[in-house]
Amino acid sequence: MVAPVVYAGWMSVFRERSSGLGFGGVERTFAGLANYSAVLADPEFRTSFLHVATYCVLYIPVMIGGALGLALLVDSAHARAKRFFQLAFFLPHAVPGLIAAIIWIYLYTPGLSPVIEWIDGAGGSWNFFSPANSLSSMVNIAVWQWIGYNMVIFFAALQAVPREVIEAATVDGAGAWRIAVGIKVPIIRSSVVMTVLFTCVGAIQLFTEPRLLSDKAQALGNDWSPTMYIVSKAFIDQDYAGAAAASLLLALVAGALSFVVTRIGKRWQES
Repeated sequence: MVAPVVYAGWMSVFRERSSGLGFGGVERTFAGLANYSAVLADPEFRTSFLHVATYCVLYIPVMIGGALGLALLVDSAHARAKRFFQLAFFLPHAVPGLIAAIIWIYLYTPGLSPVIEWIDGAGGSWNFFSPANSLSSMVNIAVWQWIGYNMVIFFAALQAVPREVIEAATVDGAGAWRIAVGIKVPIIRSSVVMTVLFTCVGAIQLFTEPRLLSDKAQALGNDWSPTMYIVSKAFIDQDYAGAAAASLLLALVAGALSFVVTRIGKRWQES
């Protein structure tokens, strides 16, 4: 696990140069932190983090709130066919991310999608690939794939809530909404924090959805997210040292983000 990080660190402090027309081989020289400075000075690299931050502002509340709401509904005393709904909500997560993105691109494409036909038939109009809608189209794919997975985590945590606590609240006159929001959710705070943490770390590594959508949504570009920037740097610009430096900077940001989310979650659990 440490070896790739060490190798990336070693690559990031060197610079490769080809002499003449490339017949003289590649010369590797020590560059120190120059690759890190170059990456940090690149506005496309900084903007890619802004894109992901915007994505998280929309994605995380929808996904976490939706998964928690579904778990509370399935866990409610009036719910029926609980196992069926668990399986139905979890099934999209069994679809590989690449396949899920291709399926949704099909559903977003005019002339192929029945969804577009329904919208047009109702007198409406919607372009899923337009600059204004490409972000929500991307969030929709990720929510569809992950909401059931997180719902199962929340539902498992809700099953561990002591039944006598719920019965005591019911005897005291608490309604279903108050029991859900005032008792169940605070008890499963650790599961909520863990899910938010994993979601943040996953979001900052976003690649598949924007990469595939960028073929149709030209506004996304080839370096919309940090991981897309790294891939573009390595395999289009052939700048492996810069890609290694960007990778380590991304890992540093992910680590700092994990620390912040963990600290905030710990304070919430202690409150």
